Amino acid sequence: MRINQDTVLQGKLVALVPYTSQHVPRYHEWMKSETLQKLTASEPLTLEQEYSMQRSWREDEDKCTFIVIDQKRWVEQACMDKDCMVGDVNLFLTDPEDPTLGEIEVMIAEPNYRGKGFGKEAALMMMFYGLTKLGIASFEAKIGQENKASICMFQKLHFEEVSVSSVFQEVTMKLVMDEQQKEWLLALADHVTEAKYSETRQHSQQSLI
Repeated sequence: MRINQDTVLQGKLVALVPYTSQHVPRYHEWMKSETLQKLTASEPLTLEQEYSMQRSWREDEDKCTFIVIDQKRWVEQACMDKDCMVGDVNLFLTDPEDPTLGEIEVMIAEPNYRGKGFGKEAALMMMFYGLTKLGIASFEAKIGQENKASICMFQKLHFEEVSVSSVFQEVTMKLVMDEQQKEWLLALADHVTEAKYSETRQHSQQSLI
């Protein structure tokens, strides 16, 4: 989506930045992992195909993605995005007849960052963005049955299991944003700040000089 091409969201553990061409080589290296391919139900792509995919994420109006950055390293060490990348978080508008439904995915690709709350905060921040900027009223997550850690994480974010597919070996979980859930989400995300990515990136580059 073009709507987030100059947006950075900053939380306690992570920052979410738009997926740009500078992130593609590191992302491509991640997706050579058979484990990540299995967890994300993805097929390996060539580097050129990965660049093409990045452009589609930027242009297509039914997809929104952010790269997940280690917020502390990014700010305190003023390191470049590619050196602080830990994963990504995505939101798909899967139903043309219901633009308020968003399917959320989060991947923490760097093993050292798993199980430390990075994925949970990234998902929370994407849900906050989806609710406040994209008009999302309900979220779905489709998770491999073997991915117990991800299922547990979404349960902590108030998602409930609605179906299980034995064919695809995945669980579908859903969260409907009624007034109570909206209040809960907004309260939990009250620490999240939004800025222009171009300005924060320029500041980071100047700090390295």
